[in-house]
Amino acid sequence: GRILIGGTDISSLRERDKVQMRRNMSMVFQKPAPLRGSVSDNVAMGLRFRHADEREIAVKTSEALQKVGLDEYGERNAGILSGGEMQRVAIARAIATRPDILLLDEPTANLDPVSTEKIENLIITLNKKFGITIVLSTHDMVQGQRLADRIAVVIDGRIGQIGTSMEIFYKPVNRNVARMAGVENILEGTIAENEGGLASVDINGIRISAPSQFPPGTPVVVYLRPEDITFHGKDSTKTSARNEITGRIIKVVPIGPMVRVTVDAGVKLTAVITQRSFEDLSLGLGEETGVAFKASAIHVLEQDHLT
Repeated sequence: GRILIGGTDISSLRERDKVQMRRNMSMVFQKPAPLRGSVSDNVAMGLRFRHADEREIAVKTSEALQKVGLDEYGERNAGILSGGEMQRVAIARAIATRPDILLLDEPTANLDPVSTEKIENLIITLNKKFGITIVLSTHDMVQGQRLADRIAVVIDGRIGQIGTSMEIFYKPVNRNVARMAGVENILEGTIAENEGGLASVDINGIRISAPSQFPPGTPVVVYLRPEDITFHGKDSTKTSARNEITGRIIKVVPIGPMVRVTVDAGVKLTAVITQRSFEDLSLGLGEETGVAFKASAIHVLEQDHLT
């Protein structure tokens, strides 16, 4: 592949120009190590490596600390900071040189939820308010959805798909990308009918309505996110969703305030609902229940697009 920065293919540059290009980038590692000295000393390191004068160092260090919300921390010993504070110091050090591109290697991987939220808010501010282009690597796809304008899904060293978060999470190009994006319902079937772009998909004898342009007889894969499935108990009125199926709950897994529920309705469907909804609907393991989902929530691909 190629790496283009500002439309320039850097592989064709002379070594001297590549060095200059690298000077326009900064990187923050997953677990930054504090240097001996104060917070200001840590933030100023890159500037000192570039032989900036002391006045410039003082101004840019102060600005960087202010941007990350640590303007009162300059004289503190960097060695006694918390993980979240040290990560913000590392980001301040990276932006003190005023890079065009900031590279972040899983910047919240080792942080608690509160510190993670602070770092994520900081990343958004640096990008939206100060216009810094940021390339961030993460194994947390939900974090990618929260932060990214564009996402590249890398599988086994190759890019599986590039797109907006909506495209990645709701229009994955194959099942590998879908799994990475948290699509738990991946079902194989055949187009039975298609009227004006609304298809009836046969999956083990169960008919599901979904938008599709594929003609009858086409083998397809149906993708449905777990949060797009709703429940209605045995005594509840039916919903307005086009797809409604009755099945039996075969698995219940609590995940914090949410519950992952698997239903066998001739096809196995996994949904994620709130704990309160689970209790209000009197759902339970072994209970019969109705599940519903909109046709528009379904993404359909030909079975050729499996990998």
